[in-house]
Amino acid sequence: MSADPHGISAHQHDMSAHRHDVRDPGPDEGGPSTSPRAWRPLLAEPSVSGLLGDRLVAAALRELHILVPPRTALHSLRTFLLADAYARTHGIHYDRAGLFVATAFHDSGLTRGGASLRGGFPGRSAALLDRFLAGHGVDDVRRAALTRAVREHMRPRPARHAGPEARLLHFGAWLDVTGRGGRRLPGERGRLAALAPTPWFALSFSARVAACGLRRALPSPPTV
Repeated sequence: MSADPHGISAHQHDMSAHRHDVRDPGPDEGGPSTSPRAWRPLLAEPSVSGLLGDRLVAAALRELHILVPPRTALHSLRTFLLADAYARTHGIHYDRAGLFVATAFHDSGLTRGGASLRGGFPGRSAALLDRFLAGHGVDDVRRAALTRAVREHMRPRPARHAGPEARLLHFGAWLDVTGRGGRRLPGERGRLAALAPTPWFALSFSARVAACGLRRALPSPPTV
């Protein structure tokens, strides 16, 4: 068991290569050539480029520009890269493709309108992710782990018994927005921000979260 302060075990099973029960992407789907230009430096990172042939990842990428606005999409991609860098540095095995999909959805509840939902915008994000995963034939156990990661990512600290996906998403999201945990990955946050800059994102994003109050989704498309 890892002694890491986030409590992430280095002995978890990597589910990246498991069958996902969704169709293969076409030759022009889910890759850098069809993605927004601002995403391409992040999609070219080895941790992401190695996943682009995964069917579930390709489907999530097709959804990402619909789920969240451009700057938040870049935050989602950086969140995955920071989480993965931490996992690789500490020898943590986890569901890589699943976490990529979870990071794509983790802030979707901030921007998708609708009635109030228990759990605030993280709960809404988790519900949107669960619908997506169920629609692509993902099994209940995997869905539960990934939706928990999204539902709990706004907690001050990961829950004591959270799995590696929940702990890694929490680490990556908080590091990208606030810088918390940066000492564990020296220079990585700045490197990724230079590849895909979103000036003042932390300020505008935090203001949007405060406006949402963790209670409801804001109905109008945001600019962050």
